[in-house]
Amino acid sequence: MHQGALTRLKTVPDCRFRLFVLHHAGGTAQGYRPWVRHFPDDWEICLLQAPGRDTAAHLEPIGDARALARHLAEATAGLRDRPYGLFGHSMGALVAHEIAHLLLADLAEPDPAWLGVSAWSPAHGPERESPRHLRTDAELREIVARMGGTSAAALTDPDQWARIAPVVRADLGLVDTWRPDPARPPLHLPVSVLGGADDRGMPPSRLSAWREHTAGPLEHHTLPGDHFYFVGRTREVVERIVADVRARVPAVA
Repeated sequence: MHQGALTRLKTVPDCRFRLFVLHHAGGTAQGYRPWVRHFPDDWEICLLQAPGRDTAAHLEPIGDARALARHLAEATAGLRDRPYGLFGHSMGALVAHEIAHLLLADLAEPDPAWLGVSAWSPAHGPERESPRHLRTDAELREIVARMGGTSAAALTDPDQWARIAPVVRADLGLVDTWRPDPARPPLHLPVSVLGGADDRGMPPSRLSAWREHTAGPLEHHTLPGDHFYFVGRTREVVERIVADVRARVPAVA
């Protein structure tokens, strides 16, 4: 079922927990389809899609993290009536973090019960001399190839690349131009951090900075692999997510 930026592969009436998942830069919500079958039957998994791709291909990409957070938070309206959480990988984790802040500040809405962040840290890293989204087309393809998560055909076929290049530039611009808000208090909710032991861009040492940005319970899982550590171990990653939620959300235990 498609509802604008949100897709539910299976509607679960009276679900025990509802999880909103967000994709990485240059990716799509469809990347989470293989994950859904590993979650408990009484959970409802909602895939959030950023503009400019797949079911939202008719919309202009959004290159600002807080603007994208507002756009996707609107897509969850009416679905926050059950205990719910947010999970995102890389850029998706950044935007999930922004949505969590947005919803926690809205006193009229139920708070998220859990936040899962994968391969991203709110501790701002070193400034890039040349932001990735401003590089030449050839340089951008090389960057995306090194990042992984994008098919070789999409990088080499001129027509496919022409379709995805504006999305990739907007996504990388979103990540590279995001800055933490020093006036924000730490997040007051349970947070689970996941990452790959060999992720050079987001190593475990950088992910450990989450302890300074949350006032709630924090779990940190380091798994074998690089930035896309979950490839080939989706079931294990989902099991860790489910265990953390059940340990921290009484209604789901």
